[in-house]
Amino acid sequence: MKTAKLCWGQRYMWLRFHQLPPAHRHETHVVLRLGVHEGITLANCRATLTYLARRHEALRTTFHLDGDGDPYQKVDPPGPVRAVEVTTERDGTPSPAEVVEDLSSRPFDLETEWPIRACVITSGGVPKQMVVVLNHLAVDVWTIGELKRELRMQRAGFASRRPAAIQPVRHQPADLARYESSAEAAVTAARAVAHWENEIAQLPYDLFATRRARPDGPPARHATLISHALLAASRELAAAHQAWPSLIHLTAYTATMAAYTGSETVGHLSFVGNRDSHPYGDVLTCMFSPTLVRVDCSGDPTFGELLTRVAAAFARAREHAYLPYDEVVELLSREGSRRAHPVRLASEFNFIKQASREYKGARTAYTTNPVPEAWARTGTDTYVRVDEWKDAVAISLHAAASVMDGEAVERFLRGFESVLLAARDDAFRLSDATALAAFPPAGAPTPSNASGHAGASGHASASGRGGASGHAAARPYTEISDADPAAEQDLAEIVRQVNGLRKTDLTRSYTLAGGRALRIPRVLAELGTQGWTGLDVCQLAGPTPLRALARRLVPLSTQDRNRLGVVTS
Repeated sequence: MKTAKLCWGQRYMWLRFHQLPPAHRHETHVVLRLGVHEGITLANCRATLTYLARRHEALRTTFHLDGDGDPYQKVDPPGPVRAVEVTTERDGTPSPAEVVEDLSSRPFDLETEWPIRACVITSGGVPKQMVVVLNHLAVDVWTIGELKRELRMQRAGFASRRPAAIQPVRHQPADLARYESSAEAAVTAARAVAHWENEIAQLPYDLFATRRARPDGPPARHATLISHALLAASRELAAAHQAWPSLIHLTAYTATMAAYTGSETVGHLSFVGNRDSHPYGDVLTCMFSPTLVRVDCSGDPTFGELLTRVAAAFARAREHAYLPYDEVVELLSREGSRRAHPVRLASEFNFIKQASREYKGARTAYTTNPVPEAWARTGTDTYVRVDEWKDAVAISLHAAASVMDGEAVERFLRGFESVLLAARDDAFRLSDATALAAFPPAGAPTPSNASGHAGASGHASASGRGGASGHAAARPYTEISDADPAAEQDLAEIVRQVNGLRKTDLTRSYTLAGGRALRIPRVLAELGTQGWTGLDVCQLAGPTPLRALARRLVPLSTQDRNRLGVVTS
């Protein structure tokens, strides 16, 4: 069996996956619904999936921890991909909706399960649709596009009774992992780390410092605004400024966020594919990662001036995006320790072009979506996704309740639309965006923020759409009861053993004590084995001293102890 280290892009999803409790890990799943050509049989459908997994090792890979606690991937030999048949007929078996719900919501067992599940929905024994569920550790947007293309070619081949002419696979994820262990890649990473270190040092400690409040109600909110007018406006602005439409939307986002927070520096994470950064851009795996885009919004710039700043910031960020994401997490932790305050980098922006989707409406539609319970566990403050459709633009906003209530979410989305529509006026300035959005005045930082400690809601994380990006914002340490001496002892010993340290200094953060971010899942697993719970990836990845983190540890319930097989004396 072939083994390799995690690829750099996979590390972002690795941390995000383990940040989420098992019941919420479906937030990292990708669900594809694929039509079936007439004449395609159930056996044909299964054969296409098996052939796909034979070609691409990413689809028959499991993920493990080595003896040092570092994650690695193991490629299994080719074999059949199980695709269950689900009928639309009422024959006493689970319905298609029930089966798809199970496949898409049940967490993947990374150590034993391939990152692909599937079912074939039939009617009268005839396949009508294939549903494929993928683990984001194995795929990104580019990979999904390639998989869909190959599946279409195979299905067309079966329907025409002619073999599909698909190009041979040149490289596999293990080849990319081998390159990322080379001296050449190490130089690239070192340059990127130096850039990130400089950018992080210039971030405000919390973009939402004047907006953060104790959550009241649901933990997060999710809403979508679909606008036909935004498509024409964004393309008009793109043509006028000779910029990509994605940068037009990113500038509108930056202006709206500056208006909401009152900050002269807006930092966020944008997602970059990284496929032009090395010789293995054709590898089908999760290669994307978030990159820090820090924009100076001072001086009341016009939209055109702000666009120039955004474009320059994004270009710098993209140039330095290719590096192991766990090293970014450690940089943020060290900066938080240097400032004696967590540095939160927990807002994400994503732009996706979907030319095949249509709105077929003329008016702007605003929709409040169900509470994003799983996303709320990632620790991200906000996630804005802009989808450019064939005839409209859809803007989706996830927001933690600690930074936006329901009214603020709606004002933000409508403000985004208003800003972009008004920006066609060359004289439009950032101050005009603030007036258009009409946000209530931002308050002063809370006493806990001002004294160097953020509220209890802060976390580090972020997202294939989001992942481990900010850091745990702890309550003031004096407000936490003394730790159980056994908790301190177990935490210190586990951190020491997992990271190969001579000793553990509990007065320092996990990172400053010598802990590596990629090994945090092993630390948490060992704590569970010793009967402790209460910490997550985000909290250990932050600048909070280990002694303060030990105070958060609580004994597992009897039920959880029995489930995990914890031995008690």
